[in-house]
Amino acid sequence: MAVIAPLRPLHFAAEQLATLVAPPYDVISPEERAALAARDPHNVVKLILPEGEGDAKYAHAAELVAAWRKEGALTRDDRPQFLRYDQRFTLPDGRAGAGRGTTTTIHRRGFLGLVKVVPLADPAAAPHERVLPHERTLSGPKEDRLKLFRATRTNLSPGFLLYKDPGQKLASALERAEPVARFTTPDGIDHELTRIVDPAAVAALIAGVAGSALLIADGHHRYETALRYRDEARAAATAAGAALPGDAEPNYFMAFFANEDDPGLVVLPTHRHLHDLAVDKARFESTAAEHFTVTSLGQAAGASALVQTLADSGSRTPSFVVAYPDGSATLLALKTKIADLAAHPTLGPLNPQLRGADVALLHSGLLEQIIGLTKEAQAAKTNLWYPQDAAASLGKLRSGAGPSESGTALFLMNATPAAVVRNVAEAGEVMPQKSTFFYPKVLTGLAMHTLEPDRLVG
Repeated sequence: MAVIAPLRPLHFAAEQLATLVAPPYDVISPEERAALAARDPHNVVKLILPEGEGDAKYAHAAELVAAWRKEGALTRDDRPQFLRYDQRFTLPDGRAGAGRGTTTTIHRRGFLGLVKVVPLADPAAAPHERVLPHERTLSGPKEDRLKLFRATRTNLSPGFLLYKDPGQKLASALERAEPVARFTTPDGIDHELTRIVDPAAVAALIAGVAGSALLIADGHHRYETALRYRDEARAAATAAGAALPGDAEPNYFMAFFANEDDPGLVVLPTHRHLHDLAVDKARFESTAAEHFTVTSLGQAAGASALVQTLADSGSRTPSFVVAYPDGSATLLALKTKIADLAAHPTLGPLNPQLRGADVALLHSGLLEQIIGLTKEAQAAKTNLWYPQDAAASLGKLRSGAGPSESGTALFLMNATPAAVVRNVAEAGEVMPQKSTFFYPKVLTGLAMHTLEPDRLVG
């Protein structure tokens, strides 16, 4: 079974959380880091993106954790607990699935807790015992996070895992919570944190998640880092002539758990902006026509119209809109049956679940085979930017703006549904990077999980 456990968290003062939290480390720009650090002397960004050159920055983060604990800025609540986390939001302008200006408030609910780390997609494990990745990871970020784990002996940032509960059986347990904090961040998202300490509710959540394979929505690098750290803790215990207890803190990773079947679970598209690689429009479209219906959308169509056209087509078949610097745009809608793609020399080897995922068709078929963007170049992001805002990206393409001022095509994408992500993951496959954008991000700083080998969880 998937083994989850309640937290005994380190935490900031609840009444000050609004100025102490930050987005995940990997979406914070240097300018945003400076603004967050200026917001409060104890803002968590100083821990997750510490100052200093080379490895000195990790030692600096460890010094800050120790100092903040000593002065009481960080304290421990030793009661076993899950932290229910509610976010209420509207879709950001320019990223809504049907265009701009969406104002409907969406409510996403989940809870913070611990998951016992296991090898990813372990083929020897029963289906419901697995933790499933869905995207490829890179070595650089994992090495960076591992050094931070080692130095601070603290899991500072949660991952984001999805469980299956189509009947909403855990809803009543999640209601049994006591208030902790409520605040609004500058992006207009309302955050509410409540504490679940009732033993029956805690037990219900543990049992309810146990029957579901957990899918990593966000935080692949952090999860793999936690697995490596656990292995190091086990090796250290063995070298000392002991064994790491099964419920020792290093065996667990802090995560936000959300129901994959919750209507408040939002996945936004991440588009592909191709640059510094020439695209012969006529050749590209004529080659794509073997498997796609190619429809011209005219000159200077706006982002809202293009996104709406894409959404309509995507409801029937995998589809893309390709926009060019000259103002023209083209809709590509798959006309070949997905099963028949098995005969394609490149797409044939793909798992059938991958052949049904828009992002895999784009990367393995169009970008690699027609345009010539290799898998290595895709992994290195040599010729791709990954924007979320369709309107802003279209404007940059048509104006020639951007880091290199040489954008050659913009591929507008529909979002990858969570169900498709799970199907791919359960088939033992992974999609290209930036295949999903679960919105909004889970804040860092709501709670922290220490990694002390002599402390037990639960």
